[in-house]
Amino acid sequence: MQKGTIAMDITRKAELKTVDGASDYFTGKVTITGQFQRPAPSRVGGAIVHFEPGARTAWHSHPAGQTLIVTEGVGWTQIEGGPKLEFRAGDVLWCPAEHKHWHGATPHEGMTHIAIQESVDGSPVTWMEKVTDAEYLAPLAQG
Repeated sequence: MQKGTIAMDITRKAELKTVDGASDYFTGKVTITGQFQRPAPSRVGGAIVHFEPGARTAWHSHPAGQTLIVTEGVGWTQIEGGPKLEFRAGDVLWCPAEHKHWHGATPHEGMTHIAIQESVDGSPVTWMEKVTDAEYLAPLAQG
């Protein structure tokens, strides 16, 4: 090892903590596993988030955007004022900085994604109001 280097840090799967998604920020059953926030100078944080069928986030935004890597299932997402879109396992989503959006599972199939975002001024997310049933169940965009 070179002088001044730090060893790789590995958190083993058996050591990852799983918590329920807070009801203030989620509708339905959501679990969050392995939540992390890297120390400065890095601003990267993330988690593995599982949504049971019908579960979804509240509207929210991220100061530096958010990447979602979908590992299982089928989900829906929408940026405020935009079309509601469907995504599937293997898809990678990008929500630009400061864009109000939501994402979650479909009513009949669960969905899991790895969420990655950066903190700005100590915060990775701004939570807003919950997505209504009418918003959640609105028709998907065609095409």
